[in-house]
Amino acid sequence: MKNIIEKTRTFRKFDATAVIDASTVEKLIELGRLGGSARNCQPWQYRIVTDAGECASVFPHLGWAGYLTDWKGPEERQRPTAYILCYLNREWLKGSLQEAHFDLGIASQNMLLGATEAGLGGCRILAFSKKLAAEFPQPEHLELQLVIALGVPAEKVVIEECSDYNIKYWRDGNQTHHVPKRRLQDILLQP
Repeated sequence: MKNIIEKTRTFRKFDATAVIDASTVEKLIELGRLGGSARNCQPWQYRIVTDAGECASVFPHLGWAGYLTDWKGPEERQRPTAYILCYLNREWLKGSLQEAHFDLGIASQNMLLGATEAGLGGCRILAFSKKLAAEFPQPEHLELQLVIALGVPAEKVVIEECSDYNIKYWRDGNQTHHVPKRRLQDILLQP
């Protein structure tokens, strides 16, 4: 379990020649569906995007890697080949929006763990233009809240110990993506 969690990183560069079919993405959504849900409300619905033209229409609306201010996202040859658009169904929402967001965190992590097991990688993207929703019209009670980009990773991502409490991820001269993590002894509270 620890091994797959360590391998499940946020990837932002992919092999754009490695096509992902809709059935593979559907299997990932199935893993998300099986996760826990507050009040068992299950207020999320998903749209699979694997068509190359549709993927191309998603990409311009996305923001990538806020800490990497000089990088505007992957080049065309490194773009995702699939997306999962995550919609909140307000008609199904029985609890609070906060509870629904916890549910989406659980579901999206299950999907990304499954992606890792399948040799894929992904990136949760909250930074997207509201114009993206217009590209894929849905009934008013469905609100696009998260985009999950998927593909075969084309970058190296490493975990390292956080120093001086600096949590900002960064890239070195070889374009290896470094992700600082707080030490276990720093996050454990003492009695």
